[in-house]
Amino acid sequence: MKRLSKALIATVALGAVALASGCSSEGEPVTFDGPSAAPAGRGGGAAAAETAAKTLMPTGPKAEFTTQNTVDDGTRIGVTTLRGRKSGFTGKVWVWAPQQYFDPKYANSGFPVLIALPGGNGYPNNYWMGTDLKLQSSISRWSKEGKSLPFIVVMPVLNPDDKYYYDGSDIPGQPKMGTWMTEDVPDFVRANFRTFTSRDGWAFMGSSSGAFVGLKSVLKHPDRFKAVIASGPDIVPDSPLWAGHATERAANDPERLARALGAKPGGKDTDVYLAFQAGTRESALRRVRAFIRDHTKGPVKTRLQLIQDGGHNARTYVRGMEDGSIEWISRHMQGPIPTP
Repeated sequence: MKRLSKALIATVALGAVALASGCSSEGEPVTFDGPSAAPAGRGGGAAAAETAAKTLMPTGPKAEFTTQNTVDDGTRIGVTTLRGRKSGFTGKVWVWAPQQYFDPKYANSGFPVLIALPGGNGYPNNYWMGTDLKLQSSISRWSKEGKSLPFIVVMPVLNPDDKYYYDGSDIPGQPKMGTWMTEDVPDFVRANFRTFTSRDGWAFMGSSSGAFVGLKSVLKHPDRFKAVIASGPDIVPDSPLWAGHATERAANDPERLARALGAKPGGKDTDVYLAFQAGTRESALRRVRAFIRDHTKGPVKTRLQLIQDGGHNARTYVRGMEDGSIEWISRHMQGPIPTP
């Protein structure tokens, strides 16, 4: 089920070409230090106090980043190696911060985070870190047009190798990819960036197998993550590594998780926003529609972006984001707060 379509393989190949071509600053050190925040309690009154209560300043320790790519607007995509303290897994993480992050008027504010996951094995690279798909440049433009919040985009490796899919889960006896994705990666972001203290500032975006991981993570941890853009997603955990672990597999099944969450009362502290995307030419559309039909209730809010003539590939999904998905989740998330 998690095999790459020809279109998605072509997308990955294009990303590889982009990596090979490089850029003039590739490999150079890059920092994501923002402007210095004003001392706490100096001016601003109640508004400043509210911003401070919502914002978590970088906790450290600070990671060392090198430049992977440079976006059209001059911002850089950095890469580092993260040694997960909780999962024990070590892997690469790529990050990008929008221009607004470096604007002094937002020096005291957190920024929303979008954890972007690829389809396929997502190892050793996450193809969203390439500039060919224009994810970062699109978010930069959309944020200025009022379609999107200015997200920090975080792009970890999806699997520990290119042999199996690990379903973004802690499969017994295997690398703890669920802990890596939902604990180590967010802790790493909090260590290096101004973020928000509540789940209102945290979302996933993914395609195919990456969409499964994002969808499952939001449904399993609605106290930590508020939204996901799930494009052409797999719906069931189907890694061969689940053999002999039926109980643990069931605990990572999006349908079971959605049923359990949907049975609870909705509210601002429990509602999750599942922005599904599917092209009219891909087989995922049928199962997405079935999921929406069966599980939209209570705290589980859903939306389907139908992409005309779209296939199972990343370029289709970026188009769908522009057509409505990114705006929908942005309306339900916390944006950066300018200094009064």
